[in-house]
Amino acid sequence: MPDTESACLPFNACALPDGFVSLKPGQPDPGGPGTWIVFRGNDLILTAEGGAPFMEGDTPIWIDSHADGLVIGRLKDKPVRILEMDRDTAIPPGYLAEPLLYTFFRGRLPDDLLTLAGLAQQILEWERKSAVCSLCGGQTGRITGTWGKRCDNCGHEHFPHIHPCTLVLVRRGNELLLIRKPEWPPGYYSIPSGFCDFGESLEECAQREVEEETGIRIKNLRYVGSQNWPFPGQMMIGFVAEYAGGEIVVDRTELEDAAWFGLDALPPTFSAGSIAGWMMERFGRGA
Repeated sequence: MPDTESACLPFNACALPDGFVSLKPGQPDPGGPGTWIVFRGNDLILTAEGGAPFMEGDTPIWIDSHADGLVIGRLKDKPVRILEMDRDTAIPPGYLAEPLLYTFFRGRLPDDLLTLAGLAQQILEWERKSAVCSLCGGQTGRITGTWGKRCDNCGHEHFPHIHPCTLVLVRRGNELLLIRKPEWPPGYYSIPSGFCDFGESLEECAQREVEEETGIRIKNLRYVGSQNWPFPGQMMIGFVAEYAGGEIVVDRTELEDAAWFGLDALPPTFSAGSIAGWMMERFGRGA
C-alpha cells in the first residue's frame, strides 16, 4: 500500500507556495504593497495576459474605494491580502473573472497559486456566513487568534464549517466500480462519494454511500488520503475497498449510470489534481 503522506494535492497546505507564511486571524496588516487575491462574488479576478496572475502592488484604483482587504499571510516578504468587490463592479480590460472551480479544471494557475486562491475563497466564504450569529441574529466578533467568531449578544461561539465527504475506489479483480452523474462532461465517470450523516463514522459513511448509489457491498476498507476542497468547504476523504457482493442497482435520483470497468478500458475522468482523479491514477491505472 503506497504511503498516504504522498497525497500532496492542490488545496492542501502542502501545496501552498514556498515561502508563504500564514498570519493568525486578526493580526494587523503590516501595510505596504503586496499580492491581492480578489473575488467578485464567487468569481476570481485574474490578469488575462501574461505576468503575475494576481494583482500586485497597492490597492487597484478601479476597485471600490470602500472595499477593505484582509491580510492572510506573507509571500516573498510582502503581505498577501484577500478582497471581495461588489458584484456589480465592472472588470476593466486586461482582467478576467471566473469561478475558481473553472480555473482549476482549465489549469489556468499552477498548483501553488491555485491553492492560495482556494484558501482565500474559503476564508471569504466563512467571513460572509459568520458575520451574524445563526442562533440569535446578533453581530459576531473574532475570537482572538482563530477564525472562530463569538456572538456579541448571546455569546455563542461559531467555527468554520468543514464538511466531511468520503470517496471510495472499489475494486473487483481487474475492474473498478465507477459512477456517472448527469451534469458531468459527456463520457466522464468517477468514484462513488457522499457526505457524512448524523451519528456516522467515516467508514460507515463510505460503506453506506457505495451501497446506496450502486447496490454494491464492500469490504477491506482502507484510508489512502484526503484533500481540502474549497467549493465551498469540504474535506474529501479517500478510501479503497474490495468488492464483497451484490449486483449494480443505480440510484437514479443521483446518478445516470454505474458500471464495472476493466483497468485497461477506464473511461475519461477528472484531473489527477482532484483526489478522485488521483485515486484512479494511483490505484486504478497505476495499479
